[in-house]
Amino acid sequence: MMKQATPDFLIEKANYNKPVVVVYDAPSDTHFGEIVELKAQGRVCLFAHYKNWMNGKTLRLTATNFGCGGCGTWFFGVQGRNRESYISFLTDDEGLKANHELMGEWFDNAKRYQPAHDSIFVGPYHADSVAFAKTFTFFVNPDQLSIFIAAANYFAAPSLPDPVKVQFGSGCSELLPHLSEITHPQATIGSTDLAMRKYLPPDMMAFTVNKPMFDNFCRLDDTSFLNKPFLEGLKKARGGALI
Repeated sequence: MMKQATPDFLIEKANYNKPVVVVYDAPSDTHFGEIVELKAQGRVCLFAHYKNWMNGKTLRLTATNFGCGGCGTWFFGVQGRNRESYISFLTDDEGLKANHELMGEWFDNAKRYQPAHDSIFVGPYHADSVAFAKTFTFFVNPDQLSIFIAAANYFAAPSLPDPVKVQFGSGCSELLPHLSEITHPQATIGSTDLAMRKYLPPDMMAFTVNKPMFDNFCRLDDTSFLNKPFLEGLKKARGGALI
């Protein structure tokens, strides 16, 4: 039997009606349909392209054209300011840690992604380019989030780390470096960065998974919780659907 390419049963049962947004590490000439790019001198957050993703467009990023400094740091390892300036900005200007020492410790240990190719693409799922896929993100409402958390735990062994994490960091860091080196099935609840929340609908959260977790999602079938009374009861309470 051919392995299922997408988690169709999960998507159907969760009433998920948006594109699955994928981060691809791929050569610049890889075909993704309509491509959009950030302005060369701009500092625009990549999440400003949320509507483009929902409309089937793919954002292309490079080590010289990545938008804001956070994305440059976490996606490409390109740091536009020195360590002390970064720590001062995040602590004093943004108020994200209690003091410079705590912020410095976090900054020094935060993962940076190092691309294997000349471009990183962020956009809808393309089956013919899935070999370049690094993470898969579902933009979900609270009811759907509960379903995806249950789905992430369905095949999880107690001996492995918690399959769902919430980690401190920028919205872009939650999309890629937090998961890029993990080989077991892993998910993270993202879009918790206050700076990028304005680009999403107020009831929307990002649920990002790595390839092993995405493959687990594809294995879910009608013997799972997706076909049991608790989910049907939730849908009934919401008028029949979760959207």
